[in-house]
Amino acid sequence: MLIALDMDGTLLNEEGEISKENKEAILHAQSLGHIVIIATGRSYMDAERQLRLADLECPVVSLNGAVVTLSDRSVAASTPLNKQDIIPALCWMNEIPELYYEVYTEDNVYVELDKRVQLEKLASLKEDEVPEELGWLLQAMIDQQFQQAAVTYVENMEEIWSKEENLIYKTLVFSLNRELLKEASTRFAAIPGLIITASHVNNVEINHTDANKGAGVSLLAARYGIPAAQVAVMGDSYNDLPMFEMAGYKIAMENAAPVLKQTADFITSSNTENGVAAGLRHLLNKG
Repeated sequence: MLIALDMDGTLLNEEGEISKENKEAILHAQSLGHIVIIATGRSYMDAERQLRLADLECPVVSLNGAVVTLSDRSVAASTPLNKQDIIPALCWMNEIPELYYEVYTEDNVYVELDKRVQLEKLASLKEDEVPEELGWLLQAMIDQQFQQAAVTYVENMEEIWSKEENLIYKTLVFSLNRELLKEASTRFAAIPGLIITASHVNNVEINHTDANKGAGVSLLAARYGIPAAQVAVMGDSYNDLPMFEMAGYKIAMENAAPVLKQTADFITSSNTENGVAAGLRHLLNKG
């Protein structure tokens, strides 16, 4: 069996770490001959760092499927965006203070200093200044951004996309202003060859249309000769839907978006309660 695990909101706890319980459950599954892989929106460097801290080795589908890396760190697939197509939309976002965005290369995440300042301002808002239903989401987004290991701050994002050697695999946009976020999504959706997903209701993630978690997981399943019926996936967010759609067995976290819970074969406990460990126990015990 091939088992694909999302990271944020799934494998990682509230401290952004892989718990001892989750680590031991993964090692147990691997000892039984199952292939455990990571499928994340994070960069490979970030995902690999988390695995290394837990003394785990797994293939990684990173950047929502844009890069697939094997356990020996060799790259099995790479699907970057066409920079020239997306630069006008990136330039537009530069002029909108309420839109925070990140640009992902294969091994780094780039953020303009001005955008970092905007995020810090959001982080400093008092509870009564943020709509109640968005408070937890805002804090989760800020925590995740600050937890990323491979973040580089630049004066002007143009210095990143103007370098021919810098391939862009993903762009993430975040805002509390959903109308602006909708406009950003519309601008990117008008560009051919892109797929627009989300990991929360207040962000959008832009990848190549051929880059999604489902495609990345399918590629690894084929590589290991495992049929889709023998693929199990575990996740919590909208960008996990493509792998939910291709998998034979689907496990949603207790903290998952409703649409994932509706299509799941099993709902495990939350990421703060070692839900991956519980989900793996269920998966292995069921047969």
